[in-house]
Amino acid sequence: MAVVARWAGLLGAVLLAVAGWLGGALPDLTGGTPAQVWRGPHGPAVLGCWLAGTALMVGAWWALRDGAPSGRWAYATAGLWLLPLLATPPLGSRDVYSYACQGWSYAHGRDPYRLGVAAAGCPWLDSVAPIWRDTPAPYGPLFVLLAAFAVTVGGGLAGAVALLRLYAVAGVLLAAYCLPGLARAAGVPVRRAAWLALAAPLVGVHLVAGAHNDAVALGLLLTGLLLLVRGPARPPRPPAPYAASGLPGSPAPRPAGQTPPAGVLLLVGALLGLAVAVKATAVVTLPFAALAAVAGRPTWRALLRGGGWLAGGALAALLATSVASGLGLGWVAGLARSGDSAQWTSPPTAVGFVIDYVGEWAGRRPDAVPVTRAAGLLLLAATLVALWCWAWRSLRRQGTGTDAPAARPGVALLGAGLALAATVALSPVFHPWYATWPLTLLAISVVRLARTTWFVLPSAVAAVLTLPDGTNLARSTKAPGAIAMTALVGALLAWAARAGRASSRAKADTRCGP
Repeated sequence: MAVVARWAGLLGAVLLAVAGWLGGALPDLTGGTPAQVWRGPHGPAVLGCWLAGTALMVGAWWALRDGAPSGRWAYATAGLWLLPLLATPPLGSRDVYSYACQGWSYAHGRDPYRLGVAAAGCPWLDSVAPIWRDTPAPYGPLFVLLAAFAVTVGGGLAGAVALLRLYAVAGVLLAAYCLPGLARAAGVPVRRAAWLALAAPLVGVHLVAGAHNDAVALGLLLTGLLLLVRGPARPPRPPAPYAASGLPGSPAPRPAGQTPPAGVLLLVGALLGLAVAVKATAVVTLPFAALAAVAGRPTWRALLRGGGWLAGGALAALLATSVASGLGLGWVAGLARSGDSAQWTSPPTAVGFVIDYVGEWAGRRPDAVPVTRAAGLLLLAATLVALWCWAWRSLRRQGTGTDAPAARPGVALLGAGLALAATVALSPVFHPWYATWPLTLLAISVVRLARTTWFVLPSAVAAVLTLPDGTNLARSTKAPGAIAMTALVGALLAWAARAGRASSRAKADTRCGP
């Protein structure tokens, strides 16, 4: 099975690369809007290669979702699959041209947080997706600086795109380096974590071939988390039983409430802040990182001390990049425009669509999408607070025994992964590459194999939502997709209600029993 999966996935990657050369998101130099892929001269061949390649990669990844034969095998296979996608034109999205134009705008004295790339006069405007030509940059100042550097050094569009892809590859390699340490800290087999996180088709197609800046942010985020869970603490002298054992590497648990050195926490906070300075999504992991900064049974005093150092490092990194760019905090306002694209792949948006459809059928249009999106953000805020409280209570219940330090990273990483999953699910807009955030964190933190399907299956579905030229299939399936997503939301709510009632009855039976 493993050998078949390896070569089937490689064949799929090769077919995707062929589709990219025949009809990928190539730069448009004609001065018009890029033609849709099925209307091009190689339309049938492009679609055939894309569909077959996607099916092979998704199928091979899904077949080994329980784990590759070994961690080394998983790394080798994931690397093998990425090779054909390194040399193909951008796939699945035209966002890399937006990055290049935003970098050009900054390099030529325009403020990308105030002007869209069309108003800034970018010479490569025709390669940018029309929906994003008038939208200010929604990315942090660090990425704007990186994009401007790519444009300046690249000397043109092709060179800029090549450097932006190198950034993405560096982010993936950094994440790959951090995965084993994080997985071991959480008690997850490396062979499963590496396979789920690195061999996912979303990584090859969108992070590598599509050169999305999510790869850079993820690399920085995982580096900070690895340093946090594996970095040096202020360990006391080992307890007598361990010191007397003479065993190398004997555990020396930290006393309750002890945190790593302030310097380590500042560095971790800076790395997490740099991740936020690339893409704001990373900010939801900061409260959970604070939980991982305290060893033993957590206390509020230790949490505030460790979390304060982390927050200080993150704020310092954000302020430093904002000052270095000369753009200040203008990027925060740009976040509001990231939801200009309305698609049913966002559950709150899909529910709004369905309400509008029902309203039109009844003779009026309620324009519910802004309302449901706002409700989704409120629900997200409540969910993030609830997840953090759950993680805090879980850590408090673990006690101060020698197993507490080993359990803490797993709870904190799982909380961060769930927070990212909630953020992706409840945000106003969803694109397939967004799924790589929760996929990566959950792959290294979900211990029970039976509980991986709920985040692996959506990632597999997300891999088939785009065409090689960047066409998003959600736009052409608006009504049926919105109805299906709303039905799924309703089913999940009904399941959650039944599970809640069952849990309440079980607790009542326990209290009343003999």
